[in-house]
Amino acid sequence: MAGSSLLMLLDDIAAVLDDVALMTKMAAKKTAGVLGDDLALNAQQVSGVRAERELPVVWAVAKGSFRNKLILVPAALAISAFAPWAVTSLLMVGGAYLCFEGFEKLAHKFLHSKDDDHQARAALSDAVANPEVDLAAFEKDKIKGAIRTDFILSAEIIAITLGTVADAPLMQQVVVLSGIAIVMTVGVYGVVAGIVKMDDGGLYLTQKTGEGTWPSFQRRFGQGVLNAAPYMMKALTVIGTAAMFMVGGGILVHGVPLLHHWVESAALSSAPFVGPLSVIVPTLLNAVAGIIAGAVVLAGVTAASVLWRAIKG
Repeated sequence: MAGSSLLMLLDDIAAVLDDVALMTKMAAKKTAGVLGDDLALNAQQVSGVRAERELPVVWAVAKGSFRNKLILVPAALAISAFAPWAVTSLLMVGGAYLCFEGFEKLAHKFLHSKDDDHQARAALSDAVANPEVDLAAFEKDKIKGAIRTDFILSAEIIAITLGTVADAPLMQQVVVLSGIAIVMTVGVYGVVAGIVKMDDGGLYLTQKTGEGTWPSFQRRFGQGVLNAAPYMMKALTVIGTAAMFMVGGGILVHGVPLLHHWVESAALSSAPFVGPLSVIVPTLLNAVAGIIAGAVVLAGVTAASVLWRAIKG
């Protein structure tokens, strides 16, 4: 679960870093002019932002994640004490939200052309270039989106953890929930920080001097890291979207006993045909369920939005 959460958070943070990249480029034009060294400039922007903005963005989201846990852990303990029946319902709502967010990404990709994306990018560029735009507020707005996704994912993990210790004494629940919250946040955002600084490591290696096999290997390896980093960030977007369907669909399927039993039966029935691959059949079926659920929720949200605008006139 934490692994899937990492992928989804990486997806959101990659999008945040991409938008902040544009923002920092415009800020550089406003203040310092043109950066001189092309290699350094490319390396700074490989993962989406200039090097000095990468860790602050990740740190801002990490702090928001800790604040989320400070809300969620006491809330989970209160629900366990006073409304244990609500845990499953909250999980289902969270799962539906993840499916909705994943399908919204797919819908945007297939329903909007590249020209639309370029126009949106140009509009964003023009807005950021406006001297009246508060760049700090712009960045904070983007970070809030990642923190909102973190809240949903953290709520799912806390709820699942709560389910495993529901019958334990209160003190044990507090220790387990707090421990999971801290370890998950530090671990996830530690990995995120390492990934977004990968390009800096590559740049450092490319600047190694000296003759011989080892310095030459370091330079080639560093250049390979720089070349691979943009593709890795794009891959994270794809994997993160898939993780939304797998996690969200899995939660929804698990919350409907009839559907959950059918998925288990399908996995067992597929074993003679696919052999060891049958272990991934439930995950694939969960993803399909997540895509369907996301489509239904998106259609409902779109219809409600149209209706609301019609009512408002």
